[in-house]
Amino acid sequence: MHSHPTDRLQRPLHDLRISVTDRCNFRCGYCMPKEIFGRGYDFLPREEVLTFEEIARLARIFVNLGVEKVRLTGGEPLLRRELDQLVVKLAGIDGLQDLTLTTNGSRLVEMARPLRAAGLKRVTVSLDALDDEIFRAMNGVDFPVHRVLRGIEAAKEAGFAPIKINMVVKRGVNDGEIVTMAERFAGPEFILRFIEYMDVGNTNGWHLADVVPAAEILARLAEAMPLEPLQANYRGEVARRYRQRDGGEIGMISSVTQPFCGDCTRARLSADGRLFTCLFAVAGTDLQTPLRTGAGDEELAAIIRRVWKARADRYSEIRTSATATQPKAEMSFLGG
Repeated sequence: MHSHPTDRLQRPLHDLRISVTDRCNFRCGYCMPKEIFGRGYDFLPREEVLTFEEIARLARIFVNLGVEKVRLTGGEPLLRRELDQLVVKLAGIDGLQDLTLTTNGSRLVEMARPLRAAGLKRVTVSLDALDDEIFRAMNGVDFPVHRVLRGIEAAKEAGFAPIKINMVVKRGVNDGEIVTMAERFAGPEFILRFIEYMDVGNTNGWHLADVVPAAEILARLAEAMPLEPLQANYRGEVARRYRQRDGGEIGMISSVTQPFCGDCTRARLSADGRLFTCLFAVAGTDLQTPLRTGAGDEELAAIIRRVWKARADRYSEIRTSATATQPKAEMSFLGG
């Protein structure tokens, strides 16, 4: 049993987000704008992407270091072929309490049942609007919203409950959908999260004026429906949670206006095996090379422990107009 490291701010290593691919079939402006991620964009060569066996081995080491929750991300993780085989490997890790996945929902119709059967416990769907015209414009590839909604229904039918819905809110683009989303995803079978538009990466053209603060979102919702504050489920939970009258849950993720860095317990593993300790990090620590050149589990654990113990990241607490333009890894690379 490995000792469980804490960082320089006494934050434990509790959550691991694993990007299984840097590719996506959407081109959402806040993540992978098509002007940058066009036909000529150089994605990772296949040989540089970690295999399922490599991912599972690293995940097992992270769990031994204290990780209890693993989230699979991308890019779009369901673009990775036979992803359910990876889920089987991860679901079998002793000590892993929660295994979940974030997807744009475009392939859930065909993948929901295999993923559930493989051992995936929860699913989160990114959905930024119910209005089809707005949704098609935001995803950048003219993808119709009804196909994502069908995917959400398929996830329900496969036994995923509650299903989490994430909405990134951008002023003047989709903020008119806030109440509509809350009404559509009311009830105990859903958890709806409103996410402030963030300055992740350097390609999304972020400006503070585009951010709709969580307090404003909450005020708009309060005019339409009664909301009751809820306590956090665990240390490091990023959302401020509220219960709707019908038992549904709404949450606010306010990285810009109400940072939560002080309780951040998340590490991120990129598709090419680099360890990042912050969503807004410039660079990561290479785990792929030692992994592929014979390092043992203890040696890999020592690298991870050393990186985590040196960690002092708190970007959202020190964000200014100047830091927003500093070089950062792209969200499509880190998986949000």
